[in-house]
Amino acid sequence: MPAGYVYILASKPHGTLYIGITSNLSNRRAQHQRGEGSAFVDRYDVKRLVYVEEYALYTDAIRHETNLKRWKRQWKIDLIEKHNPRWLDLLENWNR
Repeated sequence: MPAGYVYILASKPHGTLYIGITSNLSNRRAQHQRGEGSAFVDRYDVKRLVYVEEYALYTDAIRHETNLKRWKRQWKIDLIEKHNPRWLDLLENWNR
């Protein structure tokens, strides 16, 4: 089982983006859905999981999250579209 996840939420395709990290993606997503844990996510309705990466070491996940937050917006969009071109909500079929 992965020790950490780096994830990107979006309000809609090409909308507002949020990058986060967690050890339990399902629980973290539930917090976001309830408007808990991040005022930014709640304020901008950024609740669609459009990208996720798993890491065996939580420290690796932290490092990647930090790097992603420094990326230009277009690079983030390109990353999402490479793995999820239709901007589907990935958590709808999450079975972990």
